[in-house]
Amino acid sequence: MRLTLRGTAVLVVSLFLGAAGFWGRYPLFLLLAAAGLVAVVAAVLVTFRRVGVEVTRDVYPDRVERGSQALGKLKVHNSSARWQRGFLALDTAGGFERAVQVHGLAPGASRPYDYHLPTPVRGRMPVGPLTLSRTDPFGLARNSLTVGDTVTLWVHPRSYPALARTGGFPRHHHEGRANEHLRGSLDLRELREYQPGDEVRDIHWKATARTGTLMVKESADPDQPRLTVVLDTRASVFAFEEAVDVAASLLRSAALAGHHARLLTSCGTDLATAGGPLAARQLLDQLCLVQQGNAGTLWSTVRHQGGCLAVVTSGTADVSELSGLRSRYSSIFLLALAPNAGHVPGVRVLAAADATAVVALWNEVRT
Repeated sequence: MRLTLRGTAVLVVSLFLGAAGFWGRYPLFLLLAAAGLVAVVAAVLVTFRRVGVEVTRDVYPDRVERGSQALGKLKVHNSSARWQRGFLALDTAGGFERAVQVHGLAPGASRPYDYHLPTPVRGRMPVGPLTLSRTDPFGLARNSLTVGDTVTLWVHPRSYPALARTGGFPRHHHEGRANEHLRGSLDLRELREYQPGDEVRDIHWKATARTGTLMVKESADPDQPRLTVVLDTRASVFAFEEAVDVAASLLRSAALAGHHARLLTSCGTDLATAGGPLAARQLLDQLCLVQQGNAGTLWSTVRHQGGCLAVVTSGTADVSELSGLRSRYSSIFLLALAPNAGHVPGVRVLAAADATAVVALWNEVRT
């Protein structure tokens, strides 16, 4: 328990009035001093006992788009045998605060409370811990208690409906890294021992007879659809959040369609996924962490090949080198957040002022 700023001021003024009334023999000053001291003592007595309830807080969902709202869910339970007075629960989310007025609870009673958490900024937002405070009616004293853990709310960039545009590019089984197995065709990549869950039709009977151990074929698809998105994260890029929204829209649609999707940034990020809802979440989580910086160059990260390449930038970057990548990808797109982006030979340029318009142009392209 401690006095608030108001309570401290009332205490100091009361003592000053008491001293002045005593030495100057002013009954009115003495009366005012006594009233102030009684108010401070009463505030201390009212708030002396701490909040004696059990409070749990959940955040739902744990991942939302920028600008959407998440819910904080409080559950307050009075496990004591006495009535608990109401109090104020204060929760913090990033740089924002949310106050919830909790009403009095009878012994053994529980009550839920819901409140909105604002998400105007992309990134990982820490939520909590909770501060439970009880004050007197005049706000002279406060008794605060910190409870609960800090949880993380992932604020993803905005995603607009986008076509899952990917391109196939002939690749042989020996190309690519070891974790980029392209499965689904008769292009044999390797033989390995049988594991529970493998298809019986994939058993390589000749190798099994030769080794005495069940061996399974690992096949690769040399023409599997894939999308590579290069996000320009250099400090010279303007409208950066809009650029992140464009990249999120393209990658999310491709991953949810089951296509291979890769995120590259000029600051060195390289995340390759095999498609699916989990892949979409991984890509959006990574985009939560992407920040602008001066390190790296735009083209040093483009070391792979195959499928469709989409470069997202503000339109101020030197994009002349894109033409040199034409032989490595089935199609190349330049998505520029600038209405006056120039022409690049062999590259489809989609230029607009914001992310919504750029994604709309992406959806209008017919291949």
